[in-house]
Amino acid sequence: QPQLAESGGGLVQPGGSLRLSCVVSGFSLDYYAIGWFRQAPGKERELVARMMAGGVSNYADFVRGRFTISRINDKNTVLLEMNSLEPADTAVYYCNVAVASVSFWGQGTQVTVSS
Repeated sequence: QPQLAESGGGLVQPGGSLRLSCVVSGFSLDYYAIGWFRQAPGKERELVARMMAGGVSNYADFVRGRFTISRINDKNTVLLEMNSLEPADTAVYYCNVAVASVSFWGQGTQVTVSS
């Protein structure tokens, strides 16, 4: 069964940067798309960025140019580099994969952007 574990969240000032990591097991990044989502208090979970199995990535408009998704296949790790963070980026960030039409989530990592 696929498992995902996020880390790297924390408290950062506006304009700062964080790098989130998602270590995966039970499937290969070579064959499945993986995404980063976030959920702020009182809001629905939303897609932040997704990387397809072939390496093509796409981003939500609200993070394009500030966030970068990448992966290290031999370490089964997907990264989300976040720059120019804003208070509106405060949320719990999750990584996600769908395998055989079943969606799997990690436990999430909290990102708080505040002065």
